[in-house]
Amino acid sequence: MTRTTEQAKMDAGGQSSHNAGLGFATRSIHHGYDPACFSNAVQTPVFLNSTYGFESVAANEAAAALGGRLYAREYNPTTEILETRLANLEGAQAGLVVASGMAAFSALTLSLLSQGDELVVHKTLYANTLAMVEQAFPRFGIKVVAVDLADPSGMDEAITDRTRLVFFETPVNPLSRILDIGSIAERAHARGVKVAVDSTFASPALQRPLEHGADIVLHSLTKYINGHGDALGGAILGDTETLHTLHETGLRYITGAALSPMSAFLILRGLKTLTLRMERHSATALAVAQALQAHPAVAWVSYPFLDSHPDQAIARRQMSQGSGMMAFGLHAGFEGARLMMDGLGLITRAVSLGDADSLIYHPASLTRARKRLRKDAHLADGVGEDLMRLSVGLEDANDLIADLRQALDVL
Repeated sequence: MTRTTEQAKMDAGGQSSHNAGLGFATRSIHHGYDPACFSNAVQTPVFLNSTYGFESVAANEAAAALGGRLYAREYNPTTEILETRLANLEGAQAGLVVASGMAAFSALTLSLLSQGDELVVHKTLYANTLAMVEQAFPRFGIKVVAVDLADPSGMDEAITDRTRLVFFETPVNPLSRILDIGSIAERAHARGVKVAVDSTFASPALQRPLEHGADIVLHSLTKYINGHGDALGGAILGDTETLHTLHETGLRYITGAALSPMSAFLILRGLKTLTLRMERHSATALAVAQALQAHPAVAWVSYPFLDSHPDQAIARRQMSQGSGMMAFGLHAGFEGARLMMDGLGLITRAVSLGDADSLIYHPASLTRARKRLRKDAHLADGVGEDLMRLSVGLEDANDLIADLRQALDVL
């Protein structure tokens, strides 16, 4: 199949001329793909081949010199369209998609950090990210410094001449606290250090960290961007030079964690409805959070757009809506959380998030269970034994509120 100049521009990550100036929702459906270049197929084709043939030895050498369109781990047309579209939506120069959110974090850090380097992180991290920085990085000679980035001034002492990267999530998993991207980036950049933000809880529909000064954005595509609970994926988005490094080292020979073309297709499909879904997730979550806050069995609720949230001002400055994630705790504590969760009839007990289905889980119960296998398993800093994380789905708000109320009323 002959590829047009227009498609070549898209493959290179450029803005196609007929997409220039279009809105976010429109670009989430169309950017980076021209049906005319693919036999007029309206939906993106799934390229399942594992390698690529060449017309001559010279053509093979030319492809290798351009960064390796030789093998499916290094290049796939379906995944490339996804990379181009995500980069455009985040306002990034380039993107890399990989097999999972953890693969994205691994590719980022293991490509940019070496023995003797230091990484500054927020004190509260996703459980598996926390396990990696606590257990794996010390083995590789990488020092991790945990700081409460809610007060960015704490970075002044934490950053040294060996610091190469500052990494944090916002909204923070599972607390739904909000960190000030601009303030953190300003202090890091003053010391010549790059900033990477995991924006999974918000998605680019609600928050674009590069617009606030971050250098790199990470996503677990498994969550809101896919939105249907049927594919794993991760993404790293940023400047062309950094992303070239991540592709040529992190993906090619450090992790090898290539995203499958079928998963890329499913994520592209989910991306087309991202704007609508995030509006519904956010509106329903706010209603649910308000209902939980009013229930006498509930001790506290953390949702970014609640008036009671300590970071509401930052959230409204950085995010267009509050997303579908919240945390809450009960006066009855650990045992009350277990009893309440077992009483739910509609909301599913599951550890993921960002699906059409509402999902809830209790980190403390899982951590106690994991201690049987890993004695060093522990909750992230700031996560109490009463905390439950709720991912509000796309169901009717009244039905979700009714399910929560009937489960809470027995306490």
